[in-house]
Amino acid sequence: MGNAVALRPLTTTPVTLSTLATSLGLAHHGPEAKVTGVALASAAVNDGDLFVALRGVHRHGSDFWPDARAAGATAVLTDEEGLDSLVDPALPILVADNPRGLLGRVSAEIYGTRSATMPTLLGVTGTNGKTSTAFLLEAIMRGLGARTALSTTAIRQVNGETFPSTLTTPEAPDTHAMIARSREEGVTAIALEISAQALDKNRMDQVVCDVAGFTNLSHDHLEDFHTMDNYLQAKAALFTPAQAREAVVCVDSPWGVKLAEMVEIPCTTLGRRGTVVADWSWDVVSVDAGSTVCALESPDGHTVELLVPLVGDHMVSNAALAAVMILRSGVSREELSALGPGSGGVPVFIPGRMERVSGPDGPQVFVDAGRSADAYEQTLATLRASTPGRLIMVCGTSGNRDATKRPIMGSVAAECSDVVIITDDDPRREDPAVIRQGLLEGARGVPGATVHEIPDPSEAIRFAVGLAGEGDTILWSGPGSQDYRDIEGVKVPYSAREQARVALREAGWGESHD
Repeated sequence: MGNAVALRPLTTTPVTLSTLATSLGLAHHGPEAKVTGVALASAAVNDGDLFVALRGVHRHGSDFWPDARAAGATAVLTDEEGLDSLVDPALPILVADNPRGLLGRVSAEIYGTRSATMPTLLGVTGTNGKTSTAFLLEAIMRGLGARTALSTTAIRQVNGETFPSTLTTPEAPDTHAMIARSREEGVTAIALEISAQALDKNRMDQVVCDVAGFTNLSHDHLEDFHTMDNYLQAKAALFTPAQAREAVVCVDSPWGVKLAEMVEIPCTTLGRRGTVVADWSWDVVSVDAGSTVCALESPDGHTVELLVPLVGDHMVSNAALAAVMILRSGVSREELSALGPGSGGVPVFIPGRMERVSGPDGPQVFVDAGRSADAYEQTLATLRASTPGRLIMVCGTSGNRDATKRPIMGSVAAECSDVVIITDDDPRREDPAVIRQGLLEGARGVPGATVHEIPDPSEAIRFAVGLAGEGDTILWSGPGSQDYRDIEGVKVPYSAREQARVALREAGWGESHD
C-alpha cells in the first residue's frame, strides 16, 4: 500500500512507460507499465507511482527502490548509474542522462498540466516579500469571488484546504500535482511563491505563470549564488517565455530597475509615487488601526484604492505588486475597487509575518520571518513608527547559509532598535556560537548599542519580555510561522509564536489568540 500523499489529484489517467519514452526520448528497459503519479522520495510514494531515483549527496536514489516498491511504485526513472544497480529484467525502467532536468516534463505528462483549461497562475519572486505577496495575491482573488490555491513557505492551500509545506517552492512533481488537484477542485487562480533556488534546480520546469512578479533583491543566499549579479540572474529566469507570459516588476530598488531591463516578456513596472519612474505608481493614503489605504495610479492616470489590513511601506508595496499583477491577469479596475475603503478590504492574514502575539495590555510583541538586513530595516522602521517606548529586537539566523550577511544584519539590528538580543535560530549543522558571533560582531560595532547574547531562544524571549513594559515593542525576527528548529539535521518541534505567548503569560501580560 502506498503512503497517503494528500496534495495530489484525486483521479489521474494512467500513462504507459512507452508513451513517456516516446514523448521524452527516453530509453525503456524491462516490461511495459502504467504510472499515475511521480515521487522523488520513497516515503512519498503512492500506489502506481513512477519513482525517480537520483544521485544524492551520499547515496543514489536507486538504493531506496525496495522501499519505493513496497510502497506501491510500479516503475523507475533513473540515470545510467541507477540502471546499473537495478539489476532486474522484470523491472520497468526509464533511463535519462539528466532525470532531474526532465522532472517537469514527466510530471506534466502524467498529471496533464499542459491543458489549455488550467487555472490562472500568479508567481512571485524576490528576496523579501515573496510569502506576503503570495498571500495577498490569493486573498485579493478570493475577496473578488475566485476559487483559489496558494503555495508558499508557510502553507499550501487548495480551495480552503490546508496542506503541509516544507520548501519555499516544492519539487516539480509536487507543483504539477498541486496544479492538477487545483483544477479538479474548480480553482481559477493559484498564487505561487517562487525562490531563486527553485528556478536554479528545475522545480518550476513546465510551469508557465500567466503573470510573474518581482518584489526586490537584497543581500541573501550568496552561499548558493556567490554574487548579487548571479543571484539576480537566477531570479531573472522566471521572466522568460519558458516560465511566464507577462511580468510586473517593482522598481523601487536599483535591482528592480536592472531586472526590468533584462526581462524577455512584456513587462509592467511599479514604483512608489514621486520616487521612481514607473508604469504604475503606489502610495499610502491613510493608516488607521493596523490597516492601510493604498492608492494605485494607472499609466492613464486613473486611481484605484485598496484597503489592506497591514501596515508598513514594505507591506503596502507587496499589496500594490499583488494588485497590479491581478489587474494584468485580466481583472478590471472596477472589480478591484470593490476591496477599497468602505468595504471589508483584502481578507488576508499572513502567519509569521509581523504577526502580533501580544494582547491589548503590556508590550507589543511581534514574530516575523525576516532573516536579512533589508527585512530587519523595513520591519523595525514600521514598528518604530507605532512604538512610543523602546524597541527591543530578538534575532538569530540560519546555519549553513551565507555568513557574510551576518555582521550586516547585526549592525542594522543595533542601529534600528534600542536593545538587541542575539539568540539561536536554525543552526542546522553549523556551530550556533559561530553564527551568533557573526551577528554580534555587527551589533557590537554600533556605538552605544545595548547588546545581549542569550543562546536559548526561549530564555531570550523571556528576557526581552522582562525588559519591556507598556509602550514598548518586541520584535522576534527569524522563526516566523516555522514550527521546528533544525539542529544537527533534526527538525526539533518549536514554535516561536507559542514561546512568546508563554513568556507573556509568565510575565503577567495578556496575549493575542488570533
